[in-house]
Amino acid sequence: MAVKGIILADRVRGDKGLVLDPLTRKIYLELTVPGPEDNRGDVDRLVDALQPELEGTVTVPLELMFGLSAVLREGDWRVTATVGGMVPGVWNLVTVEPGDTTSRHFGLAVDIGTTTVVVYLVDMHDGRVLGTAADYNGQVVFGEDVLTRIYLSATPEGLRQLQEAVVQTLNGLIERLAAEHNILPAEISAVAVGANSTMVHLFLGLDPSRICMAPYIPVVNNPGLVPAGKLGLAVNPLAPVYCLPSVGSYLGGDIIGGVLASGMHRSPELSLFVDIGTNGEIVMGNRDWLVGCAGAAGPALEGGVVANGMRAEPGAVDSVSIDARTGQVHYTTIGGAPPAGICGSGLVDCLAEMLLAGIIDRAGRFKNGQREFVVVPARDSATGKDIVVTQVDIHNFMRTKGAVNAALELLVESVGCQLGDIRRFYAAGAFGHYLHLESAITIGLYPDLPREKMIRLGNASGEGARLVLLSGQKRREAESIARNITYFELNASQVFMNKFVGSKFLPHTNLDYFPTVKEKLMKRGLFAS
Repeated sequence: MAVKGIILADRVRGDKGLVLDPLTRKIYLELTVPGPEDNRGDVDRLVDALQPELEGTVTVPLELMFGLSAVLREGDWRVTATVGGMVPGVWNLVTVEPGDTTSRHFGLAVDIGTTTVVVYLVDMHDGRVLGTAADYNGQVVFGEDVLTRIYLSATPEGLRQLQEAVVQTLNGLIERLAAEHNILPAEISAVAVGANSTMVHLFLGLDPSRICMAPYIPVVNNPGLVPAGKLGLAVNPLAPVYCLPSVGSYLGGDIIGGVLASGMHRSPELSLFVDIGTNGEIVMGNRDWLVGCAGAAGPALEGGVVANGMRAEPGAVDSVSIDARTGQVHYTTIGGAPPAGICGSGLVDCLAEMLLAGIIDRAGRFKNGQREFVVVPARDSATGKDIVVTQVDIHNFMRTKGAVNAALELLVESVGCQLGDIRRFYAAGAFGHYLHLESAITIGLYPDLPREKMIRLGNASGEGARLVLLSGQKRREAESIARNITYFELNASQVFMNKFVGSKFLPHTNLDYFPTVKEKLMKRGLFAS
């Protein structure tokens, strides 16, 4: 299945300066052969050999003791031990293999999105991504939006179904990658996960119901390490699974991973990080301070609200242009397939073009009283029906855009900054990667900043997961980022609501916030200074 949104953050893919210290270590050992003068048990012999190689103590789970003697003798006392740190200073044995297998050291970096799940197979011996697989989150059959899934998870049976659905999705991707790269799933000895707070809870089988109720407190923000077998993952059952920490109910580990991947937390420059997906999540700051907030955004962008909306898959209209003189519409579809609907990037393009062509006004209303705009006529569509953007679609989108605008405006004002102070703007997520910047700025979804300051990160959550999979330093950085972000809860903010009302214009009530858009509108006679 072709699923968009699997691009890693190009900016950090080179791994310059990344010291490999992965979540698990493989250590080759040549053990002394037992005899009359050395009658230590097989487990004790292995632990004694491992101890000098590691800082801390080594524990051996009972399930590994059963077959250990046979493995040691099969390898003629030359074996490779894989260990992982579940508790600081304590190393758990994950597996023991005969011979030297240190060059076969595999892990997974995982991005669990509300809509899409992406898995990267990583060679932890050198840090390379060996392969990528993506699919739709199996939970979508229970509800496309987060709130529906939270409601379902209120019963033990519903929670079990949702946990099993995402694990089944992951296991299908794991088995596909293992087969493609000629490895056994049991050779995968570590997993790092980036996901929003609700997805982490559902993945771990934890009750997420309090995430959407005041005062919006999750069960856990930093779940630490969990053995893969407890979750049902089709990897080594003792492989440690690390979920990137969250800040709060609506600022999750996916955003922490994105901030980590951007490097903004180490820069003296003021940076802005935006990920518009199920929620519109924003983090602003530099190496000295970080602030963040989140607001509901995604439904109008993921196909569930728009009349002819669909996910970003083959046949989705993903770009639109309108000739202002003739009204002729030009569009492209994903994969060049016959148009079947319109995805988020196509919707943003269409709204920007309709504004600049004078089809809608700045309040998002059709000027001639029509109720919809035909993007693709029925004769050209795969469905045999017109593909349209309706007045209701525009109204729903205006709420999404307004929420992002208001959150950004509140964040900037709260720290005494101005948009002009921002030196770097990071657009994260699949939506941010494929979205046309000019269209996003034209309708006010992104701030009107110099374009050279704007950087697309692609799947920053997946890249953040890869970094913490490979580096203990990056894991400590991620946890430091989560601790140091000052989180603004918008659900109870009257200031946010006031700004939200003022933001429901294209691009904004105050056009001075968007000087390049103001200039475009004036040139086309759509706004008088």
